[in-house]
Amino acid sequence: MTAARDSIALLPRAGGNLVKWRISDAPVAYEAALAEMESRAAAIADGRAHECVWLLEHPPLYTAGTSARPQDLIEARFPVHQAGRGGQLTYHGPGQRVAYLMLDLRRRGPDVRAYVATLEEWIVRTLAAFNVRGERREDRVGVWVRRPERADGHEDKIAAIGIRVKRWVSLHGIAINVDPDLTHFAGIVPCGVADRRFGVTSLVDLGLPVTMADLDCALKREFEMLFGPAGPDVRADQASAATAVRQPAI
Repeated sequence: MTAARDSIALLPRAGGNLVKWRISDAPVAYEAALAEMESRAAAIADGRAHECVWLLEHPPLYTAGTSARPQDLIEARFPVHQAGRGGQLTYHGPGQRVAYLMLDLRRRGPDVRAYVATLEEWIVRTLAAFNVRGERREDRVGVWVRRPERADGHEDKIAAIGIRVKRWVSLHGIAINVDPDLTHFAGIVPCGVADRRFGVTSLVDLGLPVTMADLDCALKREFEMLFGPAGPDVRADQASAATAVRQPAI
């Protein structure tokens, strides 16, 4: 286990714009999300748009990262999308908060390891707001919680991380399980972890009546501590989210 990194942060250099904070209430199709991220990241790299964090949910689907193995797809219950991010197979669906981060790492320090470590810390601190102890594992990606009541040595994954960096602008991000249908994870070997001691959980599965709005508030508070100030919440449906990035200097 890696110890908590209290001093970690990836704050921007002074003088930059606030990070745009966008929330989509309706489920967003995966293809639309990929197009949005690619367009926004290119605009950020060119200096035509502000950094952005986009909070959303997807309809039920699986995504395959660049290290995905065909044998880890047990049953294609839902569409499988090639994500272009790092990592293996994962599930996205209603009840899971996905946070896509389009951040300019040039103004924060072009260090991918530091960025991933800060994402981990963001998840850990957010979970701590609900008295959940999330932990990192050197041999397993994501953030985990111990479940001794299930079996000795049993741990469940509550959050996943998968990123891509293009022209030093980040794409993709994190996913935290609030109250998804956990049976949907059975169609894959999540993130390639096949050991039966390691499963999947959610905040509601842990007995915590946390809403998506509750989580969003904690995510934003802890984001600002680690990544710097964000602008006001902007509610956006799928159509406005997909077109807004085309406007200059947003």
